[in-house]
Amino acid sequence: MTGDSTRSVHESESDDKETGSLVPPIYETATFKFAKASEVQPAITGERGYVYSRWDNPTVERLEKKIAAFEHGDGAAAFASGMAAISTSIFTFLRKGDHVLAIRDLYGGAHSLLRDLLPRFGFETTLVETTDLDALARGVRKNTRVVYVESPTNPTIKLVDISKAAEIAHAAGALLLIDNTFATPINQNPLTMGADVVLHSATKFLNGHADLIAGLAVGNKETVKSIKMMRREFGGILDPLPAWLVLRGIKTMALRVARQNANALALAKFLVAHKSVAKVNYPGLESHPQHQLAKRQMKGFGGMLSFEVQGSVNDALKVTESLRVAALAASLGGVETLVSQPFNMTHTQMTPEDRAKSDIPDTLIRVSVGIEDAEDLISDFNQTLSTIRP
Repeated sequence: MTGDSTRSVHESESDDKETGSLVPPIYETATFKFAKASEVQPAITGERGYVYSRWDNPTVERLEKKIAAFEHGDGAAAFASGMAAISTSIFTFLRKGDHVLAIRDLYGGAHSLLRDLLPRFGFETTLVETTDLDALARGVRKNTRVVYVESPTNPTIKLVDISKAAEIAHAAGALLLIDNTFATPINQNPLTMGADVVLHSATKFLNGHADLIAGLAVGNKETVKSIKMMRREFGGILDPLPAWLVLRGIKTMALRVARQNANALALAKFLVAHKSVAKVNYPGLESHPQHQLAKRQMKGFGGMLSFEVQGSVNDALKVTESLRVAALAASLGGVETLVSQPFNMTHTQMTPEDRAKSDIPDTLIRVSVGIEDAEDLISDFNQTLSTIRP
């Protein structure tokens, strides 16, 4: 299977041999019984069988196989949230005194994890300018074990040259971990460009319906095995029911993402031309400073964009409050269009100084573009932006 829509529907959807059910069952169980004591040890080591759903579960494993195939990985680990996937994966590869190198433009939760939490446990961290590969190379130390990036970034929609970032990390003996949530596996596959671990908030585009919280980490067999062992200890595995719901959501992922790509480009082009908009961040625009890089490493430009209102913070607040089709809400990647202002919602963990360094002004609005008709979205943004007097 090579087509995205075909794979969305059929990848890892094996037949239920017992009943013939077209839809796979949900194994909503805490534990598993054994007929013989000799079956226990192979299940504990992960060779075959299941012991306890904090370790592994058939429904969760089905999701892991599906996303691993989409991201060209050998395995995956599912988590109760995107942040559980990020934090557990980072901790997996660190020992006391190790150094983590990351870009500055990150989701607020990841930023605070790196800036505040890791140093409390004896890890050193450095954040460098996102688009400056020379700064990334200079930031490497002898004890660097993890290089952590997003591409596109949240909420500034900057890109990291994934292949070159991987070269920098590997030259230092470090692993490259990348959050691929904004891009989705439909638009970008970082493992094929040298990344070691691909992370997703499956809450977002993978599920697509804003009705659950989940996370995923994808990599090669040995890397994922290490992450899963850490997951056992931290206890952040995904429950079978939301795993089943993500599986259901992925069946329409290719269709949804294609529509979101098209809608985001149409909305971005409209916003660029509007007098009440000072700046638009979207890699599908030729004016985006990394448009050529986007064309090189992405198959589609994604459903996320951000723009700065030409006016005051109150003007920006008015815009988000006056939309009729789009909703003011946290999260992203669903079928409905959502807007938020990072300074008072998604990036409150960052200080005003840190947000300024990351090009996140208070007038910035992040847009998660849904699958509505593009004409209705443009009309909605036009009616609210037209009330602003630059």
